[in-house]
Parts: sequence; structure tokens; C-alpha cells
Amino acid sequence: MSKPFPIPSPADWRVEAEKSLKGRPIEGLIHLDADHLTTRPLYGRANATEAVFAPRPSDAEGRAWDLRTGVEGDAPEAVNAAVLADLEGGAASVIVSGAVLADSEPLARALAGVALELAPVGLDGGLDGPDAANALAVVAKGSPRARLVFHMDPLSEFAATGGSPRSIEEHVGLAANTAARHAGAYPEASFFLATGRAAHEAGGSAGQELGFAAAAGVAYLNAAVEAGLAIERALAGTVLGVSVDAEYFDSLAKVRALRLIWRSISRAFGHETPAVIEARSSRRMLAATDPWPNLLRLTAAGFAGAVGGADAVVLDGFSQAVGRPDAFARRQARNTQIILMEEAHIGRVADPAAGSWYLDHRTRDLAEAGWAEFQRIEREGGIVASLRGGAVQQRIAASRTAGKAALSEGGGQMVGVTKFVDANVRPVSAEPAATTTSASGGDRCPPLPPLRWAEAFEGEAA
Repeated sequence: MSKPFPIPSPADWRVEAEKSLKGRPIEGLIHLDADHLTTRPLYGRANATEAVFAPRPSDAEGRAWDLRTGVEGDAPEAVNAAVLADLEGGAASVIVSGAVLADSEPLARALAGVALELAPVGLDGGLDGPDAANALAVVAKGSPRARLVFHMDPLSEFAATGGSPRSIEEHVGLAANTAARHAGAYPEASFFLATGRAAHEAGGSAGQELGFAAAAGVAYLNAAVEAGLAIERALAGTVLGVSVDAEYFDSLAKVRALRLIWRSISRAFGHETPAVIEARSSRRMLAATDPWPNLLRLTAAGFAGAVGGADAVVLDGFSQAVGRPDAFARRQARNTQIILMEEAHIGRVADPAAGSWYLDHRTRDLAEAGWAEFQRIEREGGIVASLRGGAVQQRIAASRTAGKAALSEGGGQMVGVTKFVDANVRPVSAEPAATTTSASGGDRCPPLPPLRWAEAFEGEAA
């Protein structure tokens, strides 16, 4: 009979850690983040929280998660070629954005040859989301099996650009009425995307992003019920969005934390509903001057989304910071996920982070930070009132300032930007990016403009 391995005590671990530090105090490894949460150097039973088990609720057609791609374009034929290439190249679903969403005719041409009953098609229509949803509903021709992902989310564009053509309440109400109108014809459809992406891309903390997503979700649920949609259908028809970046431990804990937050919200509405989470790669982590190291960052982000238990993962092309990714960049984005899924078998274990003292603790911490931010927003009158008053923007601005300072002072590093900078960067090809302008005439709020951490250093290099 083999002798069991000894179980080291926290004191044993401390001794080994101090040896590695060569005389430096272990307390110097304690880290305080933008949410004022403490990360300790050692975790175990002595400082453990309640265990967390937050797996994704089901597989995606036999795969661990839905490999989703984004296709942006204005010419229907070009979008159609990209969509078909993605689906034939291993993607399970696509998110379409650009001028092709303006009407059912160009959208039908962009989706020619796509079986909507098999491949979910989502939209990124911003403030025009209801019109895009109506166009997609026409393209689906009333098929009750069509798996439509309307992704209506006027709040994110309102927050990012600081304006909307009508009052933002009207835009939210229009999205809710559109959902109620199509719910009967498309029982497999999802309607809303409740995400804190605008907070994240503006430099917000993890807690601020989670709180924004929770508050947006509640706003959409309330509007949907007011429009006549049953709360069970509204809950099931809401997709939660979260950003994942190269900080993969925090990113995967953030996905798990969002699942816990949604559990509490759905219980409060009287119908506990498993979260459906779409993880998208962060754009603030991307570099433009040397975009090739973005491949590393995107791989880490994809790993985090998959291990964290996201139902769908969307990775940008590595050249996204330069312009619209070309076919090569989109292929790299697809293949990154395929390798994680089919070769690394990342999805073979349900919630592989469960049982880690550190990751369970971090998940709880982020869930509590997100819930605290959600409560702050609700005390301010809800997400719309908080945005109009600028309260949530002020908190995000403080996190953005702290993030910039950490990089400039050496507290953080970016490969290819602040460390291991390549003097001879190979060029990449990309299509011109679409410009985003603030809507006028209806409603205003202080904007949350997106940033890229690398931009300040790229300016210095130029």
C-alpha cells in the first residue's frame, strides 16, 4: 500500500514562500485592486469562503461552449462570405454588425445560405437594435425553430457615446415591445444583451462591470414585463455579457461571479433561471502598433471564458485595434477557440475552477463587489438615472485613472508594449474601422469613451 502524501499546513507553505522571496516579507505580495479587494499570497482552509460551483448549464450542440464569431460589414456580399467562412471553418454561431442590419433586404443577402434553425445568428445593432431585430425576424420567415439572438442593448451605446436620438427610456421600451412582439413566433429566440462592456472598455473595474451588467439586466426585465412579456420568458430571453482579457484568473472568476449574481436577481423576480453568459474578448487590452502579441492576449481571454463556464465565447481578430479584421485574422480567432476546445479539451470538466481556494475566494469577492455596485446604481435610481447623473461614470473614471497609473509606474506590464517590445514589427492588413458618433436630439449623459491601455505607450513610440 502506497504511503499517502503529507498535507502541508499553511505554516509549511509560508516557509517555502519565504525561501523563494529571499528575505523579503510575504506581506509584500498582498495586492489591492481597483475594487479595493485584497488578493493574498496564500489561500487555504484558514481563509476560505464557502465553496463555489458555477458550471455552464448545458453543452452547445455536443460542444462544451458555443464558438461564436463577430462579423462586421456594410456590403451584404462581403458579410455573407465572411459568415459562411466562419461557420464552415468551425464557428457555431455569429454576431453580425454594420450597415447590413439597416433593413431585411441587405440582411437577407448577408445571411444567404445560413440555416437559422441550426446556426444561431445574433445582432449588434446598438440603439437601432429593435429595427435590426425586426429585419432578422423577417429573414427568418416565421420559422419557430429559428435560433435568433436579437441582443437588443440600447443602454451600452447610450453609455459609450453619451447620447440617443430619443429618450433612453423610449429606446429601452421599444426594445421590450419588440421582444414581446416576436416572442410567440420565435420561442427559441433571446432578446436582450445585459452587459457591462461599456464600463469595462472605458477602464472600469471588474465590480463596476458586473454591477453595470446586473443593473442593465434588471432594467430590461422590468421593461419586458411592462410590455406584457412573462417574467419567465424575459429571464430566459436575457443573455448576460462579460468581457474577458489576458488577466485570465480574474476573467474566469468574473464569469463565475456573474452567474452567482444572476441567480440572486432571478430569485428576486420569483423564478430562478440559469444565466446564459456570452464572454467577449476585451478591446482595451489590444495593441495597435504591434498587434501580433494580441494573439497571446486573445488566447488567454478565450481560455478564461471557457474555463469560467461561459455559454458562448467571442474572440476579436488580433488586428481589431488597427481596423476591421480580415479573413486571416478572423481565421486565427476561430482556430484559437478550436484548439482550446478540440485539442486542449478545456471544456471536458464542468467548472474546473471549483475547489481552488483562491479562485473560489476571488469569485465570491467579485460577486460581492458587483452586487455592491449594483446596489449603488439602484439607490441612484437605476442604471438610466445613474448614467444621466454621471455617478457611475465618476466611479469608472477613478478606476481608469488607477489602471493607467499602474501601467505607467510599472505595476503592470503588456508584452510588446511595455515589455519585450519588437523593434521590427511585421505589418498586418485590416479594413478601415467604422466611425462611431454620438446621437443627438433626444437624450444625453456623460459618455464612457472606450480606451486602450497600450495607446499612451504607442504615442510615445511614435
